[in-house]
Amino acid sequence: MGKSEDTIISLQHVTKRFKDGFVAVEDFNLDIKRGEFVTLLGPSGCGKTTTLRMIAGFDIPSEGTILLNGRDITKLPPYKRPVNTVFQHYALFPNLDVYDNVAFGLKMKRVPKEVKGWNGKTKTKMVRLSAEEIDRRVARALEIVDMEELEDRNIASLSGGQQQRVAIARAIVNEPEVLLLDEPLSALDHKKRLDMQLELKEMHEKLGITFIYVTHDQEEALSMSNTIVVMKDGAIMQVGTPESIYNEPVNAYVADFIGESNIYNAIVSGSKEVRFLAAKWACVDDFPLGEKVDVVIRPEDVVLDEPGKGNVDGLIVSSVFKGEDYCYVVKVGRSELECRDHVARAVGTKVSARVLPENIQVMHKEITENEFRDCSIDRDGNLLIGDDALKCDLTVLLKGSVLDSDDPSIIVDQKANKKYALADAEVSAAFDFDAVSFTDDLSEEGPEATVLTSVWVGDHYQILARTAEEDDYIAVTPYQYAEGEIVKVKVDPKKIKLRLRKGLDEYECRD
Repeated sequence: MGKSEDTIISLQHVTKRFKDGFVAVEDFNLDIKRGEFVTLLGPSGCGKTTTLRMIAGFDIPSEGTILLNGRDITKLPPYKRPVNTVFQHYALFPNLDVYDNVAFGLKMKRVPKEVKGWNGKTKTKMVRLSAEEIDRRVARALEIVDMEELEDRNIASLSGGQQQRVAIARAIVNEPEVLLLDEPLSALDHKKRLDMQLELKEMHEKLGITFIYVTHDQEEALSMSNTIVVMKDGAIMQVGTPESIYNEPVNAYVADFIGESNIYNAIVSGSKEVRFLAAKWACVDDFPLGEKVDVVIRPEDVVLDEPGKGNVDGLIVSSVFKGEDYCYVVKVGRSELECRDHVARAVGTKVSARVLPENIQVMHKEITENEFRDCSIDRDGNLLIGDDALKCDLTVLLKGSVLDSDDPSIIVDQKANKKYALADAEVSAAFDFDAVSFTDDLSEEGPEATVLTSVWVGDHYQILARTAEEDDYIAVTPYQYAEGEIVKVKVDPKKIKLRLRKGLDEYECRD
């Protein structure tokens, strides 16, 4: 089948720029095949919902083209597109029962019908659907979502899961070619979400139409999709099947976002060999000697054994039983290694860890800024990178917020009158090279690090220094530092960019 027949939606060089200058989506290119279940996956603010809204017609691209079945629909209004949207909060009519909610669009709909005029000539007239046709379509839609026995129920009397089914029935009753779903499971509890994931997948198979789904939940993406599109800052990081993205992420960002991962800064120490956690590890990827790379190890690929039998020795500092296996955190020096194992071991047990070469994923490190993924906020509102505390501005996590006057780890949304307690919150942090400076005055505050490389790049030096916990800081400076020199690291708090690893609502103060 050729592309013109196989592709139902094509986004070509699509950019969305808002009036305040913010670019939500930039040069976005994606072909979606007919009948696929495609998930747009990424953190809040990555552009996934904006992309969905442009496909629906609620937002118009600033640049680029959107094609549906080869037809340009870029500026077509929503009601003229053969797509329907299920919103995050369902948008049901509380004054109508289940039947009338589902039938509402059909009662408004007009379809072409051939009729004979007074002169005997045939002409096309737009007419409303008959009551019998509406009944047939509503019954079919309610059957698909398993709600046929509840058509007379009041919306307010339904559970969250039942309301979600009604919203889907209302969307599919018009027989759209594409169904858009904007985080429709976010309001459900964990067990109901798992149930609805399976039901949505079954609905997709029954209907045979194209589903485009938006979520920040990697579990939903992995369990339901044919294709996952991982997004960051309005751009596509990787497109592929759930299996390919999980097993072969193209970079550390994707690996970190899809499933649990151990991600380390590493240096190529030999042919098909990398060094991290103060040890050498065999791998199957060959990179230039001395190149700085990212290494990803999935917890289930770590093999635990008696001390001295693996690549590194460590101490179990955390153990959680997950039903089928145990999740361990092993302290290796000052670093941590997450593992999964079927053998019960007590906290405090000394173990060794090894990983088969084919399970060590080595990736080029695209270094454009200092980036730290596994950080947290302490009770003084500082950014914790390993054991090192850096001053930062927590209000960057919520536009327009201010710090609480009594607690520096709490931010206040003055408009919504809400507070968010961020002590112990897990975050990622990033800052440009020019935000970092080094000093050889070891009495200064800040992380202590050893200079690994010093490279002259035209009019300045690019210096890389590594802490004892193997956290790397890169600075640009006119001053030269010798390799092996011990320095203190200073970072400008105003230039630190923060991202919560969970939704902000997780930290709302509800007292």
